[in-house]
Amino acid sequence: MRILFVGDVVGDPGMLAMHQMFSHLNQSLKPDITIVNGENAAPSGKGITRSIVQNFWKLGVDAITLGNHTWDQKEIFDFIDEESKLIRPANYPEGTPGAGYVFIKREKYTAAVCNLMGRSFLLPLDCPFRKADALVKELRTKTPIILLDFHGEASSEKQAMGWYLDGRVSAVVCTHTHVQTADERILPNGTAFITDVGMVGAYDGVIGIERDAIIRKYLTQLPVKFEVQEGRLQFNAVVIDIDPDSGEAKRIQRIRIDDDNPWMD
Repeated sequence: MRILFVGDVVGDPGMLAMHQMFSHLNQSLKPDITIVNGENAAPSGKGITRSIVQNFWKLGVDAITLGNHTWDQKEIFDFIDEESKLIRPANYPEGTPGAGYVFIKREKYTAAVCNLMGRSFLLPLDCPFRKADALVKELRTKTPIILLDFHGEASSEKQAMGWYLDGRVSAVVCTHTHVQTADERILPNGTAFITDVGMVGAYDGVIGIERDAIIRKYLTQLPVKFEVQEGRLQFNAVVIDIDPDSGEAKRIQRIRIDDDNPWMD
C-alpha cells in the first residue's frame, strides 16, 4: 500500500500549490491513500474552513489532519462532527468535538490514520505517548496499517515518539514546524519516520508568513500583524510504501518541489 502524506498547507498560496501540483503527483506516484495536514489552510494561515475541506475532497484527498490551529476558524464547530475524515489531535480532552482517527478501506485492506499533538512549547494536552498506547491498542484490532501525524514543535519530542512507536505503527510523520527535515528513515522495527514533512505554500516567506513582518518582529519585539507570504511556491510531502499484510513500512521518500528543486517524474 502506498500513502502520500502532504505537509502543512498554508493559506491561499498553499491551496494554489495544491491545485497546481497535487493532481500531477497523484498521477505520477499512484498512491492508494492521500492525506493532507490542513490546519493552516485558511486564507489567514490559521485554521480551516468548510469550503476548504470541500476543496480538499474535490482534489481527491482521503483524510485531513489538524493541529494546534484546529479551532482558530470558529465555524469549524459547525461541521467538524459532520466530516468523518477530518481528524483533530486525539489527545484533546474527552468530550472535545471531532475524532482523532479514521479508517480508510482500499479493496481488501484497511488503513488507520490518526493525529496527536505534542506538548513541548504547545498546549498542555493529555499525554500524547499514553494516548498513543491507547490508540494503537484500539486500532490494531482492525488493521496493522497505522499512520500517525504527530504535530509538534520540539524535534526531540517527535523523534521520541517515532522510537516509542517503532514496530507498533506503520509510520510516524511529523508536522508543525513547516521546514522539511532530511532524516527520513525506516526505524529498526519497521516504522517509517520523518521529524517534519515540511509545508505547502510560499517559498520565500518565513514558514509561509510574510518575511518582512517576521524580521520586524525580531528586530523590534513589538506586536506585528502577520500575513501569508505571496509569490513563489513550494510543495513538501512524503510517500510511504507499506506491506499491507504486516503493516511494516518498506520505503519512505521525501518530496520537495520548488524553484530550486523542480519535480522529476
